[in-house]
Amino acid sequence: MPEEGVGFPPASTRVRVTFGAYSRRSRLHTVNEDHYAIAEYGRHHNVLMTSLPEEEIQKRYAEHGYGMVVADGLGGDGKGEAASRLALETIMRLVLLFGRWHLRIDAPIAEEIMDRAERFVRHADSTLVHDSLEQPRPQLQTTLTAVWGAGRDLFFCHVGHSRAYLFRRRQLMRLTRDHTLGVDTAIRAATAPLVDVSHAARDLTHIITETLGMAGPVGPHIEIDRFTVVDNDVILLCTNGLTDSVDEATIADALAENRPADATSRHLVDLAADSADDVTALVARYHVPA
Repeated sequence: MPEEGVGFPPASTRVRVTFGAYSRRSRLHTVNEDHYAIAEYGRHHNVLMTSLPEEEIQKRYAEHGYGMVVADGLGGDGKGEAASRLALETIMRLVLLFGRWHLRIDAPIAEEIMDRAERFVRHADSTLVHDSLEQPRPQLQTTLTAVWGAGRDLFFCHVGHSRAYLFRRRQLMRLTRDHTLGVDTAIRAATAPLVDVSHAARDLTHIITETLGMAGPVGPHIEIDRFTVVDNDVILLCTNGLTDSVDEATIADALAENRPADATSRHLVDLAADSADDVTALVARYHVPA
């Protein structure tokens, strides 16, 4: 019998997603300090033998969820590459060992998913801090931004100044908030407490106030939230190498051209060919049947 309150077949069997990913090293770096991953996860039911008539059963049943994550390591000289790689390796290992892989999401399950995601990211943060203390190299720090879910129900998790966007009906909406100090922060300084930058990281153009591996007294602030997608929505995850070089109106125009997801990710990276930082773009196009 279908679960109470859940349509059958569930959205996790009907929603289709196509993905693209592309990354390019900056001309100023000897290695690309960005890392990314896109994964499919799921469950299935396969009847191997039965005496029941085939028309009475569904011999093969499967449903799926998807996740994508990008990390931008900080520091240069290979340190940034090591940081982003270690963070993603840690997250993916935790998902394999302890992930629940929920595919039908209600309010209590959503809370559990967000709580588990925060614990995974905190573990990745502590892994970076511990590695920095154990190894004869400077402090490892990285951004991390992820979007995952099943059917129409998605979540995002974010630390740093990489970004997640939702593109819907020709409108580009930023899901994440940059954890940086800049002109807008200075303007607010008269009415807001000053940010403690004693543990802040720096790249070419930013002072970054929240990173994994920052080694502050309480660890980084982690943004986690939930949203839903509709047919033809596009999700973009990117590092700041793209957004520092290409304005959001141009990014929106590129997403509106309706190229295949892989071609879109490559086109976005090509638009940032003059970026002084590594550039990574992950694109997911959602197809949600009525």
